[in-house]
Amino acid sequence: MSTDRTSRTSTSTTTTTVRSADGTPIACSTWGSGDPIVIIDGATAHRATTPENAATAELLADEFLVVNYDRRGRGQSGDTAPYAPERELEDLAAVIDQVAGGSPATTVFAWSSGGNLALNAAQAGVRVARLALFEPNAVVDDDRPPLPADYVARLDDAVAAGRPGDAVALFLTAAVGLPPDMVAEVRQDPETWSALEAVAPTIAYDGRQVGDAMSGRPLRPDLWDRVDVPVLVMHGTGTWPFLASAARAISAHLPTATLRPVPGEDHTTTPEVLAAELRAFAGQPSHPQTPHEQPRHEQLRLEER
Repeated sequence: MSTDRTSRTSTSTTTTTVRSADGTPIACSTWGSGDPIVIIDGATAHRATTPENAATAELLADEFLVVNYDRRGRGQSGDTAPYAPERELEDLAAVIDQVAGGSPATTVFAWSSGGNLALNAAQAGVRVARLALFEPNAVVDDDRPPLPADYVARLDDAVAAGRPGDAVALFLTAAVGLPPDMVAEVRQDPETWSALEAVAPTIAYDGRQVGDAMSGRPLRPDLWDRVDVPVLVMHGTGTWPFLASAARAISAHLPTATLRPVPGEDHTTTPEVLAAELRAFAGQPSHPQTPHEQPRHEQLRLEER
């Protein structure tokens, strides 16, 4: 029986837990079979808050093994102190090894600051065939204010002082760019605000993954200079202008990148659009990698940032 690739069908979902290098449990959902596509969420998001990931996976499950995992500290995944950016690179490596069978054909798709994480992982030597990124984070000019230099420190201080709501508010104003009055409105929704407070400790994790990419200065020449796999950088045609600028800057910075405007707005797109783009991209050949070019996971180039 053929499958209509433009409509959603009910597909069996499997849940599992893998152990990262430091022993942290990482919870995953999988759909389908075939070459793997691993989905990484952006700041504050996880499986329970991004149903579009499951909808996209169902559209791709006829041809691909799709994996979506909760990043550490969110959803059903654990967390182990102290945090370092390298731990999340190890988490991705564990998911690829233990759920995707270490497949060299793995495509990683990432939303927002998850795209920065994906680029950091490829830079460090996590073996992937290609990266697809939707509106990864960068501020390289005066299109919008850069992240404050003390952004991560202020997030850490707020969480340590028992003020997770202040960390959420800082994220929404300084990183997302919402005006304070809009943040005040969000804060009046108890369900939404409590869900954001629950993952507030992880907001600084994304701040560390983004690093100086939102400094307002051009991207450093050595940033992601070892990423040699195909990279698809997407942005919504109706998205906020600074997010489109970020996608253009990152695409221009990476020699192997292709910029792809797609239908979408407000920092997202539809499962139908995303699935079609991922199906086409994941079916393309990737650059062959030698062990020298791309070390095994146990030999990750884990650098202090």
